[in-house]
Amino acid sequence: MGARGVNNLASKMLLTLIPPSPFFRLSIDNQTLAGLDESGKLRSQLEESLMVAEQAIVREIEKSAIRPAIYEAFRHLIVTGNCLLFVNEDGVRVFALDQYTIHRDPMGNVEKMITLEKIGANQLDPEVLKRIKNDNPSEDVNEYNLYTCVSLKGKKYDVYQSVEGMILEKSIGTYTKESSPYIPLRWNLISGASYGRGLGEEVIGDLKTASGLVRALVEGTAASAKVLFLVSPNGSTRARQLAESENGAIVQGNAADVSVIQTNKATDFRVALETIRMINERLQHNFLLTQSITRDAERVTAREIDVLKENLDAALGGTFSQLSQSFQLPLVKRMMYMMTKSKSLPPMPKELISPVITTGLESLGRTHDLAKLDAFIGGVLQTLGPQLVHQYVNVGDYLKRRASALGLNTKGLIKTQEEVAQQQQQAQQMQLAEKLGGPAINSMTQQALAAEQGEGQEQQEPGQEQPVQE
Repeated sequence: MGARGVNNLASKMLLTLIPPSPFFRLSIDNQTLAGLDESGKLRSQLEESLMVAEQAIVREIEKSAIRPAIYEAFRHLIVTGNCLLFVNEDGVRVFALDQYTIHRDPMGNVEKMITLEKIGANQLDPEVLKRIKNDNPSEDVNEYNLYTCVSLKGKKYDVYQSVEGMILEKSIGTYTKESSPYIPLRWNLISGASYGRGLGEEVIGDLKTASGLVRALVEGTAASAKVLFLVSPNGSTRARQLAESENGAIVQGNAADVSVIQTNKATDFRVALETIRMINERLQHNFLLTQSITRDAERVTAREIDVLKENLDAALGGTFSQLSQSFQLPLVKRMMYMMTKSKSLPPMPKELISPVITTGLESLGRTHDLAKLDAFIGGVLQTLGPQLVHQYVNVGDYLKRRASALGLNTKGLIKTQEEVAQQQQQAQQMQLAEKLGGPAINSMTQQALAAEQGEGQEQQEPGQEQPVQE
């Protein structure tokens, strides 16, 4: 039950925390934008560009194939309550609880981390390996302990690595809080503690009880399955004759001389079985084994994933929302930093644009923006009517915002204002041609050409008077 519950809960968390669609949005600072964009046209263009950037970041996450590592990290979190992720261009590495140590300040901010890795002798620099062997000539070791120390100095993290007490000079560097590749995770936050507590610690009592009862039930069932015949020593039935007789043979004897040993533990087994069922129901609730929201289909609707998010947040006591801030937000910032460094993403001003996670019950994602936008337009239509809506609402801006809320690329889909104006002018000319007929159009065309010629002459000879054409 424990293994099944851990695997089930880890897979559900992976589906909701790393969904195929964008789980974040690049938010614009309204106060800063208000001073730059008084007309409101810049906001629509920015939102459209940010939507393209969001899709690029999601594609980079999918391309980096981090899901198997994240699934392993979630299993460590559920069981032990702690895990450390290292995210770089090569992928994601998971450090278990016995591979790192961490110290936090009273507010939960990381002050120092030390990781332990096993590294082969062929992976070390030849000069470093030579110095190590000179210090220990009698030892012939093919594997060494590599320690990585990350400590907070001001607003940056200093990092260095050491092997056998020797600091590797090439490993010395610094990270900002935004670009740090280390993401320490906790399941439950304990105030003033550097480590968290996992779900396994909360349900360890039920797991041990269920395991002990199942073991006793299996052993009792095996004992009950053993069949022993007892033959009365004073009876006429012979035990050897009874044992050597074939099935269906006819032998002499008295049925009263033979009996079968029975444990008579059916009632006790039933009590143990009912207790196991009761404990399993509690464990299934803790591991969300009974809440099957998503269908077994190729495509799962966004509403099903939203319902699963709400169930996770309600059942796990806010752990899901906590992980959205301690895991998703640093992951997005790290991916943005790596993509900006590789020039696959344009640099963005931090004071104007910042990522916001759109998971949990308090999410303000693009789906909610779409609902608010549709509710606003629907309310205006119902209250004021379509004429005032066309008079006061910018339809082109509304279409761009709606496409951004749906995550669609509007390039080539929505017509520009110039294309709309040209189309309207052509429609007016067609209506006028149908109304006045061919001769009137020819006359108006000739008058327009004559007017253009007159204007041209007036521009060339401003001193000459031109005749007025009626």
